Amino acid sequence: MIGLDTNLLVRYLAQDDPVQSPKATEIIERRLTEANPGFVSIVAMVETVWVLDRAYRLPAHEIAAAVERMLQIDVLMVENEQKVFSALIALKEGQGSFSDALISALGSRAGCSFTLTFDRKALRLAGYRLP
Repeated sequence: MIGLDTNLLVRYLAQDDPVQSPKATEIIERRLTEANPGFVSIVAMVETVWVLDRAYRLPAHEIAAAVERMLQIDVLMVENEQKVFSALIALKEGQGSFSDALISALGSRAGCSFTLTFDRKALRLAGYRLP
């Protein structure tokens, strides 16, 4: 298994760099295999979404499509894939940010009854409460 950093994932998804994007595509589409997959950590996934949102200013539906695409690539092993999928659904449905949904999902998985926040937008998601 080979770990994949945020910048490689962004170059693959954005296809915006004449040198790095083809290299990222070569790695993901030709070098990785199901026997030797690429590992996408939860941190790399959240950073990728953040970059697509903040730096590329993509709308939520395009970011959701990018996350969904990563989840569908057979040669990528996404950490906590089911929780990432839950966060993807929340993003698609406009319930909240990807990272807030993921924080709540991971907290729930760890046994938290709820997550405390001061973030009013996060309160739209199940599992959040004001302190």
